[in-house]
Amino acid sequence: MFRYIAIAWDPARQERAGLAAQLDAQWERRPQWKLALRLPGLSVYATGTLPGVNEAQEFHDGLGGLLGKVFRRANLSSSSSSSSSPARDARLTILDEARLVDSQGTSLVRDFWGRYVAFFPTARGSVCVLRDPTGTLPCFRMSHQGLTLVFSWLEDALTMLGERAAPVVDWDAVAAQLQLGALTGRETMLKGVCEVLPGERLDLRTGGSELLWEAPRFAQAPLGMAPGDAAAQMRDTVQACARAWASCYDTVLLRLSGGLDSSMLLSCLREEDTHAHVLAVNYHSPGSDSDERDYARLMAQRAGRELVERERDPDFRIERVLRAARMPAPVPYIGWMNGASDAALARAHGVAHQHSSAGTRASTGTNTSTSTSTNLATSAHASNHPTPAMFSGTGGDLVFCEFPRWWPAADYLDDNGLRPGFVAAVMDAARLGRVSIWTALGHALREWIRPDAALRETGGFANLLSNETRSRAPCLSRFAHPLHREVSALPIGKYMQTFGLMYPIGYYDPFEQDLAPELVNPLLAQPLVELCLRLPTYSLTVGGRGRSLARQAFAGELPVQITNRRSKGGMEEHLKAVLAGNIDLVRGLLLEGALSRRGLLDRRTVEILLSGRPTTLAGAPAQLHGLVAIEAWLGRWAA
Repeated sequence: MFRYIAIAWDPARQERAGLAAQLDAQWERRPQWKLALRLPGLSVYATGTLPGVNEAQEFHDGLGGLLGKVFRRANLSSSSSSSSSPARDARLTILDEARLVDSQGTSLVRDFWGRYVAFFPTARGSVCVLRDPTGTLPCFRMSHQGLTLVFSWLEDALTMLGERAAPVVDWDAVAAQLQLGALTGRETMLKGVCEVLPGERLDLRTGGSELLWEAPRFAQAPLGMAPGDAAAQMRDTVQACARAWASCYDTVLLRLSGGLDSSMLLSCLREEDTHAHVLAVNYHSPGSDSDERDYARLMAQRAGRELVERERDPDFRIERVLRAARMPAPVPYIGWMNGASDAALARAHGVAHQHSSAGTRASTGTNTSTSTSTNLATSAHASNHPTPAMFSGTGGDLVFCEFPRWWPAADYLDDNGLRPGFVAAVMDAARLGRVSIWTALGHALREWIRPDAALRETGGFANLLSNETRSRAPCLSRFAHPLHREVSALPIGKYMQTFGLMYPIGYYDPFEQDLAPELVNPLLAQPLVELCLRLPTYSLTVGGRGRSLARQAFAGELPVQITNRRSKGGMEEHLKAVLAGNIDLVRGLLLEGALSRRGLLDRRTVEILLSGRPTTLAGAPAQLHGLVAIEAWLGRWAA
């Protein structure tokens, strides 16, 4: 589990330098932690470093340092065309380091991409931290007696400072989370714990900051490319990013749902494309949309990769959420409910592969035998070798535009006005949104003339909140991204895409922690995000199908059943089963917990939804799980 923690202070203040020295000495006694960088007024420690995967690179002549993994943009084309990509060995040269400091981080954002944080001095004698534009590696900060701690894992900061310095819950932030669904700005749900935003450079002494990467800037500069050219560039970029990440690992597990996004990733990782040993993993459960094994088998066979099938655990216990690691905000645990299975499978498969002969590869096709899974689970802790990576197609819906709405017609008007192409855009939008042509036309014209702010309200639990909570809204702008106004000015479809891509995805498994495989989401790589932000929504959905440009880009790489697939998998039945299996605990948490005691929830509505009786009240199982996550998080801090 790769983590870092930094101590920053003003070396001219003797009392602060003395406290920093005490914390330094404390951390140097921890054998698993290594000093990664030391500058005047800055000490940075890291653990879990691994050559070629997560490194601690100290710059020459005291110019700073970088933690994580970077790839050089100039190598993207070679990464997509050859398995002998130089991406794995990409490091900053002395010239790169000097440019980084001279540009105060701009050259790093422009010329490289990856998963990283960088520390470097300023011309005024201070020090800065820069978080990469994808925000993959978490970056938080908190102050303590004149010092600033910067860290990826809050439990490390709590260990360093002691429990008496633990932050407290910010109830205004809790109310904002309930209404917004997520806090996208610098404030977290803990007082005094702030997030360094993706692409942000922060001065650790003055607190001044600047966003060196702005998603709206790309969305505001649409590319006028022919569909064929756009599809080719999209394919090349996906392949380059996927293969660059695969070049870092000897073993890759890939969550293969059988949908378009994960299938595209697997198509990039055939045996001739990467040296990594790749195992596809499919999770399934009973339900009309929850079993996609037929599609996953088709794709695994097409790619020539082994497939292991696992049933989602219907006996997942909510008690695990109550014991999760303390985080600055609640963890949406739905995405981590298979974490134990992932950890055992990844560990065992990595061990099995590393003990096999160099020329041996697992047989292609499908492997679902009970004996294989038992052997893998048994050997899960048999070695201290690093676990493999877990690749996921997360982010594909946003990047490639899977929005079944009429929005692209409005976007076309905003970009081009009433040109002849608008007719085709309206027809595509009507098909995409499953409305009549006249309905799509009317909505697009109204949105063009007078944008509807209500359409831009996203997420939240509004239907489950008390009237008092909805009417007594805190200052929500405090918890919004500083570029919220710029994003809101985008046309509706591009707004929805851009807004979703500005919020970083979770990196650490709060349950398995050190045992979990490292999560990699290649479809959220910076070069691909930038490209798709610049491609208009009416280009991404040309023909009136969600992700139609992505389908065109990979039509020759996927089985036709997947390319033309109209259904989309889900977990609704599984989420209902988990709720039913934990119903007594869930009722106690939501009806008697802190949210209800403070009057934040509409207790009657929640009670009806948890009664098991048929009801017309709105409230999806995913929302109830989201409330459980918040309540469990509050319980961890109350404890």
